[in-house]
Amino acid sequence: MEAIFAFIGTPFVNFMKKMDKFGTFILFQLHLVPLIFKRPWRIKQIFEQIEVVGIGTFGVIFLTALFTGLVEAVQLYQGFSKFGAEGFMGYTIFISITRELAPIFAGLMLISQAISSMAAELGTMRVTEQIDAIETLAVDSKKYLLIPRIIATTIALPLLVIAFDFISNLSAFIMAWIVLDMNPNGYIDTIKQLLDFSDIGTGVMKGFVYGYLVGSIGSYVGYHTTGGAKGVGISTTKAVVLSSVTIFIANFFLSQTYLLLKW
Repeated sequence: MEAIFAFIGTPFVNFMKKMDKFGTFILFQLHLVPLIFKRPWRIKQIFEQIEVVGIGTFGVIFLTALFTGLVEAVQLYQGFSKFGAEGFMGYTIFISITRELAPIFAGLMLISQAISSMAAELGTMRVTEQIDAIETLAVDSKKYLLIPRIIATTIALPLLVIAFDFISNLSAFIMAWIVLDMNPNGYIDTIKQLLDFSDIGTGVMKGFVYGYLVGSIGSYVGYHTTGGAKGVGISTTKAVVLSSVTIFIANFFLSQTYLLLKW
C-alpha cells in the first residue's frame, strides 16, 4: 500500500513544487514591472547591456540568418519545382522567415549567447555575496542589476530579428537567383504584390515579447542561484532550457492570436 501511495504521490508532490516555483516567478515579475517605470532609470547601464546583448550576439545571428536563407531557398525550390510553382517562392520564403524563423532563431541565439552568460554572471554575484553587499548599501539590487538587463533584451531582440530578416532574405534571394537560376524580377515581384506590413510587424512584435520573457527568466534564475560554483552551472543550464522552451510555447500562442486577429 505504501508503494502505491508513493507511486501516486511522488509525481503529485513534484508537480506542486514546480507550480510553487512558477507562482514565485510570477510574483517576482509583478514586483519587477513597477520598477521598470521607477526612477532612476539608469540609462547608461541599459545601453551597456544592449551593447553586450545585441552586438555580442550579432555575429552568431549573422551566420544563422545567412545559412537559414540559403537552406530555405534550396528546400523550397525542390518542393515548388515539382508543381511548377517556383514563382511563389519569393513571398513564401519571405513570410516564413519574418513571421516564424527570424523571431525563433534570433531568440534561441540570444539565449545561447547572452542569457546563459547573464544567468552565470548573476549567479556568481549571488554565491559570492556581491548582491548582498549591494543591498547593505541601501541599493535595490533588483532595480540595479535586473531591470537594465531585462530592458536591454526587450530592446535588442527586435533589432536582431530585423537584422535576421534582412540577412536571411537577402541570402535566399542570392541563392535563388545565382545558384538556382531563377528570374530575380519574378522573385521580387511576388513579394511586392503580396507583402503586407503585418508580415514584418508580427515577427518584430514577437521579438519584443521573447526579449522580455528570456531576459526575465535569465535574470530570475541567476538572481536566485544557490549552492556555490555547482549551483551557478545548474542555474545557467536551467536558464537556457527554460528560456528556450518558453519561446516555443509563446510562439504558439502568439501565432494563434495573430491568426484569430487575421494579422
